Amino acid sequence: MNIEQLIACRLAELRTSQRLSLAQLAERAGVGKATISKIERQDSSPTAAILGRLAAGLGVPLSQLLAEEQPATGTLRRHAMQPTWCDPATGYVRRQVADADPASGNEMVEIELPAGARVDYPHWQAGSYRQRLWLLQGTLRVTHGDEHHQMHTGDLLAFAVDRPLSYQAGAEGPCRYLLNILHLPRPV
Repeated sequence: MNIEQLIACRLAELRTSQRLSLAQLAERAGVGKATISKIERQDSSPTAAILGRLAAGLGVPLSQLLAEEQPATGTLRRHAMQPTWCDPATGYVRRQVADADPASGNEMVEIELPAGARVDYPHWQAGSYRQRLWLLQGTLRVTHGDEHHQMHTGDLLAFAVDRPLSYQAGAEGPCRYLLNILHLPRPV
């Protein structure tokens, strides 16, 4: 299954498992009903911003829209077996290095952002997860609510995903970073 098929299937599965109509998810996510329908039918490729809104509307991390429900098993996951997705609007490439581990709640994602490209996530699921961002190459400006962080190669930033987020690569060249995502237990 290619990544567009996977996104379409996961979106439909998550929406129906929560017994949400297209209209209900559209209202929760701030995304048009027709847009959601087109994504589920694979008639449209979503942007990172739209996927972020849909994930927030469903109350799940973005990775749940981009990964198989049953993650790959085994201890070795070769580079070629790590699913990638490219945002058609920005050229942002997201590689699912490691799916969320049920025992630890950790997940690893590698992001490549072209020079000057910006990705905004204005919607979030409060208290659902934390991230550690390690900048591997280039420069990156991270806006977390009202906080602004100018990062350089080798820098690490830890934060909760509890406010709007924005990532912008420096104009001088692309950047590449690793996100270590820690999924927090949901309150009972």
